Amino acid sequence: IASLEGVAHARQRGWQVLVTDHHLPAAPGGVVQLPTANVIVNPNQPDCPFASKALAGVGVMFYVLLALRAELRQRGAFDARHQPRLDALLDLVALGTVADVVALDANNRRLVAQGLKRMRAGHLQPGLAALFAAAGRDPARASTQDLGFALGPRLNAAGRLADMRLGIECLLTDDRARAAELAQALDAINRERRHVEAGMREQADAMLAHLDPQASAASDPSTHAQDPNRPPVLVIFDPAFHEGVVGIVAGRLKDRWHRPVFVLARGLDGHLKGSGRSIAGFHLRDALDLVAKRHPEVLKRFGGHAMAAGCTLAEEHLGTFREALEHIGREQLDAATLQRKLLTDGPLAVENFTTETVQLLQSQVWGQAFEAPLFVNDVTVVSQRRVGENHLKLQIRLDDDPQATLRDAIWFQHTQPLPDHTRLAFRLSLDEFQGRQKIQLMVEATGA
Repeated sequence: IASLEGVAHARQRGWQVLVTDHHLPAAPGGVVQLPTANVIVNPNQPDCPFASKALAGVGVMFYVLLALRAELRQRGAFDARHQPRLDALLDLVALGTVADVVALDANNRRLVAQGLKRMRAGHLQPGLAALFAAAGRDPARASTQDLGFALGPRLNAAGRLADMRLGIECLLTDDRARAAELAQALDAINRERRHVEAGMREQADAMLAHLDPQASAASDPSTHAQDPNRPPVLVIFDPAFHEGVVGIVAGRLKDRWHRPVFVLARGLDGHLKGSGRSIAGFHLRDALDLVAKRHPEVLKRFGGHAMAAGCTLAEEHLGTFREALEHIGREQLDAATLQRKLLTDGPLAVENFTTETVQLLQSQVWGQAFEAPLFVNDVTVVSQRRVGENHLKLQIRLDDDPQATLRDAIWFQHTQPLPDHTRLAFRLSLDEFQGRQKIQLMVEATGA
């Protein structure tokens, strides 16, 4: 939707152009500009009456196919009995919707729910089945967690570090052997991606430590959010950063420091390619638009959403870009916005710590803007140890449990030890080992 020059060039060469997108169109100087395409399908273009504005790109294309089928049916190309079965594509629609982290409004939840239903029944593309196997997940119990944290990253890793054609072929192939081969290759690339990402995150944290050494060592850096020494918007660049994972690193740092973050890397053309992630109360794409208005020479291109955006700029303009974003942050972000707020569903009663509860929760459709329940209980920490690279493994007892049952918990990307008595905010999961299922608390925060 923002490719004005590319579409114009194609039209000049006599091509017909159909644009499908879900991003906001370019609006230099506050004036919306649309490409000169023959047809544009985008729920977020001006005057589009489609009610669900949260569609992912894959959802837009699914509706285009539905409309195309209806038009061909009306023209007599086939009747309703012999028309193409588009429900066979719902597994891909569900994957794309979750992986693109769009809000799960009622419409998107319906699409995802139907896709998961097909997966659980064994009706899924060979490539998706192979990705489930490579990730060690069972499609019969497919969930949005599997799509967002197991399958999606393996597909995205190809585009970030290698060749996205590997992921596309994996999704399109009907050859199960070829699908398995591609899924294993994608799994290996994803392991490399995690290694690169971890290194970049450590570098970025080290750079941020110069702003506030005390906060960098704290168990919850967001508690220092109001420190005047730290800018309200973080812009981080290092020549060693890899362009392919800047968005992932920006998201991790945003979660850790609870403020908008832009991470930039040097692209093959020498320009800096940045990816940003934001917090509630700061519209990232609008902030970039403000930078473009106040400093027209800085941004070569930009686009995105409220919570995620990208941009390209010359390295010589990095300082101006950083200062401009920090200035906009000081205008729009106050101390209350920069203080992390955690909404929970309150304590979970002891009698509800059952596999049936977990299975009930996992059978539902949760995701962006429709989060799974987050519980908070007072606990006694019996033991804790570091596992893997940066995870804290715990054994706890619920303070209101008359049986004093030992329960397992894990806090990913966290290594600071907890006090003997604390309050944990957590979600429930099932940990499987040698065919046995055990409830595990997935810790997200702690506090008094």
